[in-house]
Amino acid sequence: MIRLLWLALLLLLQYSSPAQKKNISFQYHIHQASSAVRIDGIADEPAWKDAQVATDFYMVLPMDTSRAGVRTDVSMTYDKNYLYLLAVCYNPDNTQLMVESLRRDFAFLKNDNFLVFIDPFDDQTTGFAFGANAYGAQWDGAMYEGGKVDLNWDNKWLSEVKNYEDRWVLEAAIPFKTIRYKKDALQWGINFSRNDLKTTEKSSWTPIPRQFPTAALAYTGSLVWDQPPPAPGTNISIIPYVLGGVSKNYLTGSKPAPDKNIGGDVKVSIGTSLNLDLTYRPDFSQVEVDKQVTNLSRYELFFPERRQFFLENGDLFANFGYADLRPFFSRRIGLGVPINFGARLSGKLDKNTRIGVMDMQTAKVDETGLPSQNFAVLSLQRKLFKRSNIGVLYIDKASIDYHPANNNGNKETYSLYNRNLGVEYNLASSNNVWTGKAMVLKSFQPGASADDWTQAAHLQYSSRRWLIMGQMQHVGKDYTAEVGYVPRRGYFKLNPTITYYFFPKGGHLLSHGPQYNGNFYFNNAFGKTDHSNILSYLLTFRSKSTLNLLAQNDFVQLLAPFDPTNTGKDSLQAGERYQWNTVGFDYVSAPQHLLTGTASFRYGGYYANGRLLTAAGDIGYRIQPYVNITMSASYNRLELPKPWGNQNFLLVGPRIDITFTNTLFLTTYVQYNEQQDNLNINARFQWRYKPASDLFLVYTDNYYPEQLAVKTRAFVLKFNYWWNL
Repeated sequence: MIRLLWLALLLLLQYSSPAQKKNISFQYHIHQASSAVRIDGIADEPAWKDAQVATDFYMVLPMDTSRAGVRTDVSMTYDKNYLYLLAVCYNPDNTQLMVESLRRDFAFLKNDNFLVFIDPFDDQTTGFAFGANAYGAQWDGAMYEGGKVDLNWDNKWLSEVKNYEDRWVLEAAIPFKTIRYKKDALQWGINFSRNDLKTTEKSSWTPIPRQFPTAALAYTGSLVWDQPPPAPGTNISIIPYVLGGVSKNYLTGSKPAPDKNIGGDVKVSIGTSLNLDLTYRPDFSQVEVDKQVTNLSRYELFFPERRQFFLENGDLFANFGYADLRPFFSRRIGLGVPINFGARLSGKLDKNTRIGVMDMQTAKVDETGLPSQNFAVLSLQRKLFKRSNIGVLYIDKASIDYHPANNNGNKETYSLYNRNLGVEYNLASSNNVWTGKAMVLKSFQPGASADDWTQAAHLQYSSRRWLIMGQMQHVGKDYTAEVGYVPRRGYFKLNPTITYYFFPKGGHLLSHGPQYNGNFYFNNAFGKTDHSNILSYLLTFRSKSTLNLLAQNDFVQLLAPFDPTNTGKDSLQAGERYQWNTVGFDYVSAPQHLLTGTASFRYGGYYANGRLLTAAGDIGYRIQPYVNITMSASYNRLELPKPWGNQNFLLVGPRIDITFTNTLFLTTYVQYNEQQDNLNINARFQWRYKPASDLFLVYTDNYYPEQLAVKTRAFVLKFNYWWNL
């Protein structure tokens, strides 16, 4: 199986060789504006009357076999400072606009919206995305891997939406200094996308197969300039912040601790395609809290990164590897310990080469003996053929001026260094039907052994009816990634997946079909230690609601003692074997209704011949576009023999998101976690008083649920300002 996957990837190198761009015949000819353009949502300037109009969009969903049913007209022009966009989105008769929120970077599938995808290097792999929903909330991001959008990329640009009886109009001005592009290039990749939730229709200027997102850069048309776009000029941003707050730990009885800090970021554009980011004493107190889960797993859970500095352009570092095999995971840096300073250089060296360099240094913590540590990361990515690439990643974590022999006996011992070096080939065919990856990693640390290598690969075929994927992983027992997320070591893993879709010609069902997903784990002697076989059947309705029915068979041979309740009670012993079956379903309601919800249910066996019932879901209601209320809950009932007995774990809490305007937001999160015996309340008020400049008020409480006795409490006021030079 391993040899076959590697062989298939090598054979497909030829398949991914240069081919003509799929939608090269779709060309939008942009001309310099014949008049000044005022961003007010009213297209009354002569410049718009003189501009070409892109219209007659193609339907992508629910089916990609016809023109779009709702009309969209798009025009573009430019001057020496701005790239201008006008989108006129006509409404079907007797329909009401559907908008979930006025918050920036809204959920694409839950709003009527219009987006533009720009590929300035026309490389079909990287670019920028801009857009707005029908009530004017902005949406922007940096594009990577040929069709993914990093919404954590934020910049200053102007837009205005105006609503009319039969249409809504978006007018936008994107500063040239906001985006990176090649000097003197006369052709960019471009595409326009519209989501009309009222009719459940997603459409695109160019035709795109329904199995791919409208963000797929392999299917862009061409933006043809009448002359080279103007040079962006100097782009330096200084973003200082001031913070004040107070916190108290009621468990220790300590006095309230004041918190005050000053720091900030600097963003510098180097040439037309590189960004230098500098940070000093960064603070992330305004970041939204993690969504808690009940943990019944044998391994560490993954919580996504939410801190802005690490997320912007993060694909160069964080996308190396797989979801359960990440050599770099930025949450290992600076959580629970202050960051002194950091720097990151990222972008393109030329049309075919991307670079990412990051260096962060954390502070020393005397109470625990944690030394000051430095984290250095280097990522290089070189484009091969039309859309594939090969990348190199190097990670170096080092303790500064640290001598473990001098540690106090009651303090933890830390490693002197840990390094990782890896090479990864990413396959993407010109039509995006074939994708894959092959990677090799090695770690370096004191006392390293020969079994500190990791190899992994996968190959995927995506067509309208078929989704077929095969993946393998091997992680050495001594492979160590202290700055990564590798919850399990010393195994071989095989993961085959196959899905087939049927498309009825009529009725309420849009598509349906079976899926098989298998996970098989083996030890170094290739003895099986785990397997999971999942057979499911997915039904997708024309309303966009989905229902997935499944049956699952699990086998586990414990490799270490394990408490099946994860509450610190007695453990099952290593080497014991368990096998059980589970049935269940997952349901997601149609997103265009004001009242929405999801439901998930599982019932079956468990460790120690026990039984496990899991029920989870959420109900959301929106008073559009101002209020979005969601109540989430999960319930786990474990039926186990003594000493555990029957256990019930409830996790419940509402989330209230109020967007008073597109610059004034209030989010309140309440979470009751029975497994952790904790009630958490987090309230965050945000005022975007100027573009990309904010005032935050954050209040956080943790309680014992039974007596509502306070554990910890904190209040933070933070002010930052985005200053362009």
